Amino acid sequence: MRPRGYRNAVGHRRDSLWIAFLVHRLSGLLLACFLPLHFLTLSLAISKARLNAALSWTENPLVELAEMGLVFLLAVHMLGGLRVLAIENLPWSAAQKHAAAGAIFLAALVAIAFILRAA
Repeated sequence: MRPRGYRNAVGHRRDSLWIAFLVHRLSGLLLACFLPLHFLTLSLAISKARLNAALSWTENPLVELAEMGLVFLLAVHMLGGLRVLAIENLPWSAAQKHAAAGAIFLAALVAIAFILRAA
C-alpha cells in the first residue's frame, strides 16, 4: 500500500505543472543562447556597411522562421513567469493546472498570429 500523496518518480513528470516548469526553463535557456547573437548584431551598428550586410542576411527564410520561434519563446517565457508569480503569490488551487495549460495555449496563439502576419 502506497502512502497518501505518493507519486512515482516518472508519474509526476506527466503533470501539467511540471511540463509548464520544463517549458519555462527551456525557453529561458534558448533565449539566453539568442542574446549573444543579438548583441553581436547590435555591435555591427557601428559600421553602416557591416550592419547592412548583417541585416540582409536576416532576409533568409530560415532566419525569418527562427524569428517566429523567438516570438514563441518570448511569449512562452513571459507567460511562464506570470505562472510562477501566481504560484508564489496567490493561494494554491487545482485550477492553476488549467492556467498553466492555458498559458502555453495563449503563447501558441501569439506565435501563430505573428507567423500569419509575417507571411
